[in-house]
Amino acid sequence: MAQQPPRPNVKHPSSKTQSLGGLFVVLAALCWGLSGGIGGVLTAEGWSPIVVSLSRGAIGLLVVLFWLALRPAGSGLVNGRLWLWSAVAGAAVAGNFSFYFLSIAEGSVAVAATLMYSAPVFVYLVSFAFRLERPSAFKWTAIALVTLGVILLTGIYDVGAGDITLLAVGAGLLSGVSYAVFIFAFKYAAPHGSPQAILVIAFAVLVAILLGLSDAEQTLAVLGTSSWPLFVTLGVLGGGLSFVLYIVGLKHTAPAAASILAMVEPVTASLFSVVVLDESLAAMQVLGMALILLTVTALGVHSRNPN
Repeated sequence: MAQQPPRPNVKHPSSKTQSLGGLFVVLAALCWGLSGGIGGVLTAEGWSPIVVSLSRGAIGLLVVLFWLALRPAGSGLVNGRLWLWSAVAGAAVAGNFSFYFLSIAEGSVAVAATLMYSAPVFVYLVSFAFRLERPSAFKWTAIALVTLGVILLTGIYDVGAGDITLLAVGAGLLSGVSYAVFIFAFKYAAPHGSPQAILVIAFAVLVAILLGLSDAEQTLAVLGTSSWPLFVTLGVLGGGLSFVLYIVGLKHTAPAAASILAMVEPVTASLFSVVVLDESLAAMQVLGMALILLTVTALGVHSRNPN
């Protein structure tokens, strides 16, 4: 999920601070990449994508609650707008987690991670529709290139001939759409409270939503499974620590650098899928993946440095 959520107003950081911030961003992206691989292992064992997402969110909630307890100042928890937009963010993250793991279960980790990385394209389309941002030839070209990359990566022109199904493609894209919604919701919540307060509310809403959707028997089975270390690792890395590292790191990292460093996530997930899950990608899929990653990164850099 290493995209570009709203950036707080901060002073220009020193070179040393930028280096440390960049390291935090890389570590966050690495955690998210590994979480995709771990989710792939769990869904391959037969665990429901909803249950895997619920476990990730529940443990993540504990982590961000601890962060809020350490830094309670300026939480904004008495502000109604903070609760409203944080709740929207929580619903969006619930969709992001669930669609992501569904895409992994129905397709592959590499494809799901790359499709989710296309989230900035959806942000631009929504921004164009609501006139929040002005379209340009560069942005439309980038969107076209990402679309071409998705076609090559997923083989959607010949679905059924390979291992990737329409459900896997649709879920992967919806995970990106969900994250785009999270970006907007976080943006509107940010002026009313601290990041840790927003994440606590968001993860609490996520848990409530997924508890209502999950299979009760399988959810309870998580508590006694021999795979519990994977669930704990997934929750700590992918649901809690990664968000803390990324938000802290983003405060001290140049936006253009953050866009490039974010590529660690899909690359890590892809390497995990090849090395651990024995997945493979055809040459055209690799080309599509490269097209998406490079175009989205260029789009992120351009958006922060339009001149």
